[in-house]
Amino acid sequence: MFFKFKPTTVAYWIFCGIIVFGFLSGCRNPEQFKAEADKEVYHIIDSKWQDNFGGKTNYIVSDADSIIGNINTEVTEMPVTAPATDDELSGMIPESGVLSLQQAVEIATKFNRDYQTQKESLYISALNLTLTRHQYARQWFGTIDGAYVDDKSNGDDMSVDGSVGFDQQFLLLEGILVNVGIALDWTRFLTGDPRTTLGSVLSGDLAIPLLGAGAGKVARENLTQAERNVLYRIRTFNRYRKTFVVSIISDYYSVLQERERVDITRASYQRQIESTNQLKMEADVGQRAPSEADEAIQSLLRAENNLVVIQQRYQQALDRFKIRLSLPTDANIVLDQNELAALEEIGISQPEYSEEQAMGMALTQRLDLANSKDRLDGRI
Repeated sequence: MFFKFKPTTVAYWIFCGIIVFGFLSGCRNPEQFKAEADKEVYHIIDSKWQDNFGGKTNYIVSDADSIIGNINTEVTEMPVTAPATDDELSGMIPESGVLSLQQAVEIATKFNRDYQTQKESLYISALNLTLTRHQYARQWFGTIDGAYVDDKSNGDDMSVDGSVGFDQQFLLLEGILVNVGIALDWTRFLTGDPRTTLGSVLSGDLAIPLLGAGAGKVARENLTQAERNVLYRIRTFNRYRKTFVVSIISDYYSVLQERERVDITRASYQRQIESTNQLKMEADVGQRAPSEADEAIQSLLRAENNLVVIQQRYQQALDRFKIRLSLPTDANIVLDQNELAALEEIGISQPEYSEEQAMGMALTQRLDLANSKDRLDGRI
């Protein structure tokens, strides 16, 4: 049995198939949406990142590239991963157990929870901007409606209606909001329905603030503030990153100094043991007074107690440093003593500018002060 269809009916079904296929092809999994969001977020951050902020390093979530070797080196974007487990953290520890300064900074910028929070705050600020921008972007839509009536007296009746178009808002000066919508009723065009008019295709509305020119500026504030917030957050993150890395380096050297104190105190204690034993032997043969031997023994006990206290202080400093790196406190690591020797060879260079010059440099280059100034001025 063959069925005959009108050309308009065939056109209906073709149009419906295209719409359904388009909807199905538009169905994506969460990972695809996440990847698109990441791409848009980091595009915003990169576009607002200025050269004087510092290198684009260690700002992507789960980005663990080192910033010790070259702080101005750009890195490629890395995929966002799940929080690290204890096994992953332990895997960052060298087999020798000796942790270099560069490795310490890498671990800290990858796993430190406070640093991760700063990364996520930067990401969220840019993500909020994408939502605000989306409100003024072109919004495409498509609809399709169908109905089927089984009427035994008049026969079956099937109707299909569909439309496609877009809405877009334009925010003009002084807060005037223009909302334009265009919808094409394809089924009416295909059937040649004479009821199809321009009113069914084009629509729009206009919103004008009535409280004066100042009220119009309020309408633009959400978008303007969202743009500002991203710039403020980029500056805040870079300021935090600099102070964070400096604090990790400072803590690293502080732990090494504590370890050096342990070595010096232990060497002194060993020498005191030898001298006390020598004095006891001399007292036994009458070359020394017994009281001198007793005093030496008491001094040795105090030296032993001092060594224990310094060892405990070093171990506590090392444990606190492990916590800053988000390593387990039972991780079997030691810091590289060669780093302290290398620092001593380099020496400490004194700044070659006056106090007034230092203050002027801080006022022009500190990112947190730049944020305060822009907030006061009310501009980006």
